[in-house]
Amino acid sequence: MPRDHSHGCGSECNDHDHIPEAQGHRDNLYTRIDRDNIVALNAEGRASSVIKPWNERMGEEVYLESDADDQLILRIPFTGSVKLRALLLKAGPGDQTPAKVSLYSNADALDFSEISDQKPTQEFEVPQGREVGEYHVMSAKFPATTSITLFFPASQGADTIRIYYVGFLGQWSERKSEPIIAVYESRGNPADHLRLRGLQGATAP
Repeated sequence: MPRDHSHGCGSECNDHDHIPEAQGHRDNLYTRIDRDNIVALNAEGRASSVIKPWNERMGEEVYLESDADDQLILRIPFTGSVKLRALLLKAGPGDQTPAKVSLYSNADALDFSEISDQKPTQEFEVPQGREVGEYHVMSAKFPATTSITLFFPASQGADTIRIYYVGFLGQWSERKSEPIIAVYESRGNPADHLRLRGLQGATAP
């Protein structure tokens, strides 16, 4: 399995080597992806089709292919907050392999008109091959990720790019509700408070 060793991966690259095939990676985030809300831009096919169970990762019958040219954007939301450890990717074949993949954390609104002006959180070159590549990210850059945007800016020579499988490794936690912001006053001003309906002259606590 191709791996990227240039980003401080160290010994953690080998912590899944002997996991049973049926189980896959202990920290595979497949069940934590919000598949109903995945968005693909400039793509032929269903956006969620490349989010497959671990045991289907090598299949090539179902894929996502770029449409008008060899660029593609894939926005993938999670059902909670993720500390990302690695991207899993199977693409190609041959010249239809993307030259690289750029990852953007929590950048839900990026499109082609602006993504090239934004610095990616991290990016990787993609080698040609029929295996699933494993790209270890700098976890400190993805500490509380609720969505990942993948940008494939060009192929390795073909008119289109093709993606067969996208997966992620990491730690998932339930998304915390929006914080309640309380403003504490040293001296209350009745004029600043809403009056409760039906209580004349009384103010809300």
